[in-house]
Amino acid sequence: MNTMKKMLLIPASALLLTAATGNVHADYQPLDSIDEILAYTREYGFTHYEEIEIKSSNRAEVEGWLDGEWFADVEFSLDNGDPLKEERKRLITGPWGMSEDDIRQAINNASQEGMIEFEEIEISKTGMIDIDGRDQNGHELDIKVQQGSSQITEIDRD
Repeated sequence: MNTMKKMLLIPASALLLTAATGNVHADYQPLDSIDEILAYTREYGFTHYEEIEIKSSNRAEVEGWLDGEWFADVEFSLDNGDPLKEERKRLITGPWGMSEDDIRQAINNASQEGMIEFEEIEISKTGMIDIDGRDQNGHELDIKVQQGSSQITEIDRD
């Protein structure tokens, strides 16, 4: 490769890397926005939640159960609650995950530890609820709570 091509390749590579990493930026919503998100999802038919993730300043993706047979992955507009994208699967495993009360309890625990915004709340198959968010200084917090308990089992502050 000649010198001129190398000189052009380095800035182009840097530009591509910057563009790619720019898309990794996480978006957050205030903790109290969970009530509005749950209202949208309840109206849509969700009964159990595996994950709620903020995708952008005006979008959230929700994975969970609509009833005893249908598992759904739906992206909602946070401006008006309209579904923007949906995938459904009929599963025989039956519904499991977080209830609205589980989510509110976990959010309340996170708030007591200083979290003011959240990016994601999800539950593992073992019943561990994990909330990722930030405090008022912009520091990341990762809080884990066992489903059915108000006790925090782990806090990771970055």
